[in-house]
Amino acid sequence: MRHLPNLLTGVRLLLVVPIAWLVIDGAYQPALGLFVIAGLSDALDGFLARRFGWGSSLGAVLDPLADKALLVVIYLCLTVGGWIPAWLATLVLLRDVVIVLGAACYRLVTGSLEMRPSIFGKLSTLLQLALVAGVMADAAFGVLPAALHLVLITVVAVMTAISGLHYVLRWTLAYRSFKACP
Repeated sequence: MRHLPNLLTGVRLLLVVPIAWLVIDGAYQPALGLFVIAGLSDALDGFLARRFGWGSSLGAVLDPLADKALLVVIYLCLTVGGWIPAWLATLVLLRDVVIVLGAACYRLVTGSLEMRPSIFGKLSTLLQLALVAGVMADAAFGVLPAALHLVLITVVAVMTAISGLHYVLRWTLAYRSFKACP
């Protein structure tokens, strides 16, 4: 049972391909269903890891990797389908690249790395997921008013930029603190 959170994360990672395939194929209802299952598996694996102490170093790496893989791939697919502007997909991807490169550089220079998402990172990811869910629900059922679509895109863009800048600031301050220690 201890490995159940990692198993759920693995399933979520495996769901990226069929969800992407369905989105590209225009089968938005089943894509949305699998996306909801992926989201529920994310919530469940996190709950199990915290509640029962089933967290692991592998899970600490796999969970954000699965989240990012799902978001980036779905953003790209929805951009190709014309549902999300290319500049927003680029911003989301760029933020993730900045975070990964910043973490890698920090680890290279300091020899250590503690990966914890910031509140801005969590909020940004939540809003990115909400936009994907709203867009896929709109594509599947026509339920998202155009004005709300635009508001979601704007809010996601602003929070993604704030989150990326916050991570850059965190890495910079952590590096300065490390450098100041003898």
